[in-house]
Order: sequence, then C-alpha cells, then structure tokens
Amino acid sequence: MSTARFSRPTQVSVTRRRAVIDALRRGAVPESGLDLLATGLDRFESALDAELDAVASGASVFKAMRGEYGSGKTFFTRWLGERAKRRNFAVAEIQVSETETPLHRLETVYRRLTERLTTASFPPSALRSVVDAWFYALEEDSLAAGATEDELSAKVEELLTARLTEVSRHAPSFATALRGYRSALAEDDETTATAVLAWLGGQPHVAAAARRFAGVRGDLDHFGALGFLQGLLTVLRDSGHPGLLVVLDEVETLQRVRSDARDKALNALRQLIDEVHSGRFPGLYLVITGTPAFYDGQQGVQRLPPLAQRLATDFTTDPRFDNPRAVQLRLPGFTLESLVDLGTIVRDLYAAGAEVPDRIKALADDTYVTDLARAVSGALGGKVGVAPRLFLKKLVGDVLDRIDQFEDFDPRQHYTLTVKSSELTDVERNLAVSANDVDLGL
Repeated sequence: MSTARFSRPTQVSVTRRRAVIDALRRGAVPESGLDLLATGLDRFESALDAELDAVASGASVFKAMRGEYGSGKTFFTRWLGERAKRRNFAVAEIQVSETETPLHRLETVYRRLTERLTTASFPPSALRSVVDAWFYALEEDSLAAGATEDELSAKVEELLTARLTEVSRHAPSFATALRGYRSALAEDDETTATAVLAWLGGQPHVAAAARRFAGVRGDLDHFGALGFLQGLLTVLRDSGHPGLLVVLDEVETLQRVRSDARDKALNALRQLIDEVHSGRFPGLYLVITGTPAFYDGQQGVQRLPPLAQRLATDFTTDPRFDNPRAVQLRLPGFTLESLVDLGTIVRDLYAAGAEVPDRIKALADDTYVTDLARAVSGALGGKVGVAPRLFLKKLVGDVLDRIDQFEDFDPRQHYTLTVKSSELTDVERNLAVSANDVDLGL
C-alpha cells in the first residue's frame, strides 16, 4: 500500500483517542476514528466520495473489495462507513457466516442488518430511533401542510400510505407493521410496540398476540426481505438519512460450506447485485469483502459464471493504475514501509495524550518502530501483510503503555518480543515460524 500521508485532524478529543488506542491494545480494528489512522487510502477517496454523493441523491452502488488476510479490508470498510456517516448515512456491518448469517437466507441477512443498524447519533440497533424519527417527520410534514391537531392522525396515515406505495407492491406487510407499531404506542402498549418493531426488523418467533394486533402473519421470508429492505430505505430517507451503507464482510466463508448451500448463496449474491443495478434500492451502497481466492477460485465466484461476469475486473496492470471506480477494488496489503508508517502514526497519536510525550517519542523513535515491525513480521514467517493487528497490539500494550507508566523502562533494554500461539488468530498461527520468543536484537 502507498505510504502517502494526508491531512489528519490536528485536534483530537480525549474520547476519540482513547477509543482508538484501546481497540488497538485489544488487537481489534477500532469502531470509529479510522481517519486518524488511514494511510494509503487517499487514492480511493475521490471515487468513493462521488459514489456516496450519488447514493445520497437516489442512486445505488455495489462494490466488491478483495484482499488477503491483513490487507485492511475491515479497516477499509469502517473507514468508508465513517465517511458515509458524515453524510448522515445509516451503516450496517454484517459478518457472513454459515451458521449465524447464511447468505442464501436473505431474511437472516436483513435481520442482522437491522440488529447492526447504526447512525452517527445512535449505536446498534438504531432501528427504533429511525422509525420514531420517521413518524415524527410525517407529523411535521402533515402540520406544515395545514393539518389541525384533530386531523393529524388521519393525515399521517395518508402520508404513510403515499410514501410506501411502491414498497407495498412487493411487501404490503411492511406498512401494515408500521401502522401496528404506531397504534400500540398510541395505546401506551410498550410490550406490543416492541414486539411489532422486532417483527418489522425480521426477528422470528414474535408473540402471536402482537402479530394479530398489527395484522401481520408468520415470519419474514427470503423474498419478503428484499421488500423490507426497500421499505427501510424509504423510512431512512424520510427520517433524514439519505443513504444506507451495508457491508457483507468475509464472504469468502462461502467456500467452506456445503456445495448446495454455496450455490444458493452465490445465486443470492447475483440476485442482490442485479436488484441494486436495476434501481430497486435507491439510497443503498452495498459492499462485500473477500479474499482473491473467493473471487478467482472455482469454489467461489467462478462457480457461477453470471456472477463472475458481473464482478469481472482487470487486475493485470500495476496496482498503481487500479481503477477505483470499478466494481471490484484491490487492497494490495502492507509492506514493511507502510507498516512502519502506520506504527509511527499510532505512536504520535498515543504520545499526544500521554503524560510524557517526549519520552514516548524518544524511546519509541522511528528506528525502534521499524525494528519492532520487522521483528513481528519475522515472527509471522516474514508475512508483513498479516502483521498489522499483532504489531499494533504489541506496540501499544507492550511498549508504549510501559514507557508511559514506568519512568525507568527502556524497550531496548527491558523488552523482548514474545509471540505466543494463544494470542494469534488461526491465519497468523499457520504462518508463524514458531511460538518461541523472538528477540529484537537491539
């Protein structure tokens, strides 16, 4: 990845800095504050921002991200999510899983979407906040059109019907459930309102009494899920959220499922792409992530030729000339140079909130950060591309924290890098040369 730096916020709040540092200390990708760490992503900014703006204006976009483990796919999608939230988009990040979220069951995907729905103001699940904001907007629009207090309820019903006309052609129960939710609130029946909203979010096994009250039947199915997604986009737009970014992460897990389930999932993905491109989901930005093996191998996309055709992208040229407007984007992963660049960014961010910033920068200078990056990569069989998570975890938790807390701690004298098998992920463990201590040799 390019190591070109671009402007970062000069003033960072204590809360943002702590959230980022705490996540890195745990070996996790931060949920927010990714702009503070982003490096090498500037070449994507212009094209992706243009696509987000188009989606906010009613377009829909599908994007496929490809990259090996450690190339930064999760980081990239969360960074994109932050850019989307700045435009007041809602965002949902979904982990594809054979048992928890099988892609061929779109009703389950929709349910996970509503469970993970978040906005700039509300954490998951933001579904109730969005629906409440929608009804408030309908009331405000009705009053602005001249409705009196006595007419308000009827006028809101008229607006609800009008704005969900297209949705109701495919999923009439979506509007029915919204009416049931509003009726339950009007009767101060919180239990029923909560149950009806759960049904609207695709939850199974909702109490029969709540479903009868709302006038809906059964559970959401595969085909109804697409209609409900269409309805959710309408509600989001009218409640002040012009778009929805949905990330289907780790789609490569499809390669490990039974062949019949894999074929159904690949076909469901093809169906989703076609629906996005048909214009059925204005305001949707759908992203999938996967490894090159998923896109190029016979157990993945290539298994379904129509899907392979839709995702076909030329990657035969130098990565410098990859087209960020293409349907598929390539994250080439980290080099030692870009890993060191990321490490110095993290060190400077840490130092900005430390009690002894000068000591942090002196004892963990650029040379030390370089040596640590090289040592962690060596412990993982020289695979720099899979080192970022472990490198940043060691840098923050083993080195910077100790410099900050212990006046006489010098990492060159008092720290030997230790990589234990138990702290590695499966991929990292398979690449590690051994579980023995690795001496920095400083």
